[in-house]
Amino acid sequence: MSIKEYSLAKIDDFVGRELGLSDWVVVDQARIDAFAQCTGDQQWIHVDVERARRESPFGGTIAHGYLTLSLLAALAIEIGLIPEDASAGLNYGLDKVRFMTPVKAGARVRNRVTLVSVEKKGGGRVIVKTMNELQIEGEDKPALIAESLAMLVA
Repeated sequence: MSIKEYSLAKIDDFVGRELGLSDWVVVDQARIDAFAQCTGDQQWIHVDVERARRESPFGGTIAHGYLTLSLLAALAIEIGLIPEDASAGLNYGLDKVRFMTPVKAGARVRNRVTLVSVEKKGGGRVIVKTMNELQIEGEDKPALIAESLAMLVA
């Protein structure tokens, strides 16, 4: 998706504006299990469905916080964070990450992205800071909020 008139040349005009809202993504047990396998985080609250039904305060398994955090980049790209006149967009870091509400297995999430600031670094490089709110369908509080940094390259 592209954002109307959003480009490296006009990026300053978008500071303080919402860039968009991604489509919903399902965080199912298969995704949670794959993340656990990749990271080695096999804590029962994420991967033991039966035990989580019995013992978890959430009534079932929940996604890893870092799994939900890892969804931000792809969902921001889906919205159009990397303008068409940029040759690349690279992760640059994170600020102020807060995990607010656990994401239950099977829940749908989406990312609301707002451009917070733009810092020109020279050589066609620009660092953008975005506020990301990973919303959970049917929940009042988001799964997480995070300021993320990306370097856009002309």
